Parts: sequence; structure tokens; C-alpha cells
Amino acid sequence: MAADSTADRTINLAFTGASGAQYGLRLLQCLVAAGCRVNVMVSRAAQVVIATETDLRLPGATGAALQVLNDYTGAKEGQIRVFGKEDWFAPPASGSGEKSPLVICPCSTGTLSALATGASNNLIERAGDVALKERRQLILVPREAPYSEVHLENMLKLTRMGALIIPASPGFYHRPESIDDLVDFIVARLLDHLGLEQNMVPRWGEGDNRV
Repeated sequence: MAADSTADRTINLAFTGASGAQYGLRLLQCLVAAGCRVNVMVSRAAQVVIATETDLRLPGATGAALQVLNDYTGAKEGQIRVFGKEDWFAPPASGSGEKSPLVICPCSTGTLSALATGASNNLIERAGDVALKERRQLILVPREAPYSEVHLENMLKLTRMGALIIPASPGFYHRPESIDDLVDFIVARLLDHLGLEQNMVPRWGEGDNRV
């Protein structure tokens, strides 16, 4: 994906313990390719999911995790920053920090609950709380089935607060031929909402969207 005029933007990206690590990792690749700076936060549960669903092993130490992600994405030095779960001096932890969008991808139902109730027990939850109170762009990508009444109530509450819920539910009108195509469908929607150019999936009416 080619860089565009938004290439100097900073995006906050958090991984939590829901299934669907591939969505977050692919989004990270695309953000790096677009020239964005990315502040990365990874929960302990997300480390387990990433190791289970992919060939990537993400260490708990932030320095070691940064090296793995730099190698994985081909990021330039300083383009990615990784923050620990209690790094309260990280930019996403304060309303006086850089006013950057936050994407939690994938977003566990536990994280949905924490954000809906104002919990700030770790950096990811605090970053979400800051995004809500500062009216910054907050995109949540839940991946669960089925959703309970609690999950649905939390999503409705967060939507009313200003968050955008984009479930990891890919469409099929672009005629996917691989799992990567399904992943790219969701990532393309995320990039669209972040205002970043993408050429992975044609927008409706611009490509071969035959039904």
C-alpha cells in the first residue's frame, strides 16, 4: 500500500485477547506501509492468542517485542513504539498526549466491558478511557460468537459514547479466494475509517462488486 498525505499520522493500536490476531497484525503492516507512526499495546492474553493463531512469538519485554514487530513489518527505526501494560507515561494514557485515533483489534469482550464501565486497570483500558473522554476516534473490532446480552449492551453503550464498532465479520461480495482476502476485507474497512488509502478491496461501486 503506497504512502499518502496522511503518512505522518500517529495511530494507537492495541491487541487484546480475542481471536483474530491476524486482523491486528495485518493492520499494523498496512499502517507501517503507509508511513504512519504506530504506538502498540499488547495484552498478555493477546500474546497467547498471537502465538496460537500465527507463527509469530511476541515476547513480554517491550524491547524484544519491538524488534519482532519491526522485523515482521519492515518498519523504520522509531516508526513503531511498544508500551507495557502499566506504562502510564505512554502518550495514549493522557488526554494531554497526542490526539491520535485508537484501534483495538481484536477487542475482547472483557475489554468491551472495561471500556463501557470506565475501568482503567491497564494501559489499554486507560487509552480507551482517554479516547472516549477526549472524543477521539475509537475503533473496536470484537470477534466473538454468539454475543450475549451483556456484550450487546456494552457495544450499544460504547457506540452511544462515540466509539465505532467494526466486528470482525468479513463480507463476501469481493469473492475472496483465501483467508488473507477475508482478513483484508476487515482491514480495508479500518483503513477507510482512519482516512488512509487502501487498494486491497474495491469500494462499493468502484470495482467488480457483482451480486
